[in-house]
Amino acid sequence: MDLKQFVEEKIDEHFFQVSEIEYLREENKQLKQSATLGIAYEQKLNDLLRRESMNEYAPSLELVKSLSYANLNDYYKVWVDYKDFNASRIYGLVHNGNSAGIVVQKDGNPLALLIGDPKSIFSVYVGENNIPGVVYGKKKEVHVRYIPLWMHPEIGDEVITSGMDDMFFKGIKVGVVTAVIEEELSKTAIIRPYVDVEIPAYYYIIKQN
Repeated sequence: MDLKQFVEEKIDEHFFQVSEIEYLREENKQLKQSATLGIAYEQKLNDLLRRESMNEYAPSLELVKSLSYANLNDYYKVWVDYKDFNASRIYGLVHNGNSAGIVVQKDGNPLALLIGDPKSIFSVYVGENNIPGVVYGKKKEVHVRYIPLWMHPEIGDEVITSGMDDMFFKGIKVGVVTAVIEEELSKTAIIRPYVDVEIPAYYYIIKQN
């Protein structure tokens, strides 16, 4: 029975690895295309910045691996393997081109607070008019708080990172508005995030934005 269970576990592990390899191959194809287009945009942008005597723009990402949950009963906190981690910084976290949360230090090690965690907080814009707000995790819900009362987010508006918090650059997709609540001093938008709470094996950390 022990031998049978051992063999079954090894078979399951093998098929999981095959599936993971196929997933990474497909993601790699998409990333190569995005990287090629990104180089074209980068050249145009930096030509313009040089003409205006401004510093070149060179954001960078690094692939990091999920290691384990920080707590077995909390699916929103995950240890990640990041060798160049700077404990004095907070990093943006990206999965499949969407905001997945932030990375902070805990006991000197990098801890991912996935979108939905109450301490996964970063600045965003809502809709085509770039209405400012701040994302706060509420477990299965995600709220965009501190929206000025005189601004009018609508259901269906897309939420993107604003780039104003030194964690993300502007334009990374976060989610879509599903409800708007008017409070005494501000409005709050309830959003459905694009990244599911299910833990992916790999993320990208924004090293420089």
